[in-house]
Amino acid sequence: MKCPFCGQENTRVIDSRPVPDNNSIRRRRQCDECGKRFTTYEKIETIPLVVIKKDQSREQYDRAKIQGGVMRACYKRPISVKKIETLIDEIETEIFNKEEREVPSTLIGEIVMDKLKELDAVAYVRFASVYREFKDIDTFMDELKKMMN
Repeated sequence: MKCPFCGQENTRVIDSRPVPDNNSIRRRRQCDECGKRFTTYEKIETIPLVVIKKDQSREQYDRAKIQGGVMRACYKRPISVKKIETLIDEIETEIFNKEEREVPSTLIGEIVMDKLKELDAVAYVRFASVYREFKDIDTFMDELKKMMN
């Protein structure tokens, strides 16, 4: 590991700790040359995941897309960023635990909706209205009735 301060490759690990998400390790390092300390994070490498979209095209999995949709659904709701990040981590864990190389976007959407339903009803309805492409007020009301039962 190169030192970010002097560029030397002689660094040593002083301390290692797991990060609360259980998917990475935090390491404190010290440069043998300049003596400065810095932190690195090692993340578990997962298998590459391809998402099969509704039109049957395929694209590389992108966490930012889920994050963007969840953030829009939670806009102006009393939900902390930490809770949103935890939710996205849970969604990712569920997707990757399927151990499939290709996952339909519909499955991802359903997982997101299930998690949002547990987190916040308004965020759930916002996400569902876009995801399920509600065409009129009747389909919107049907979804609300399902949620209330």
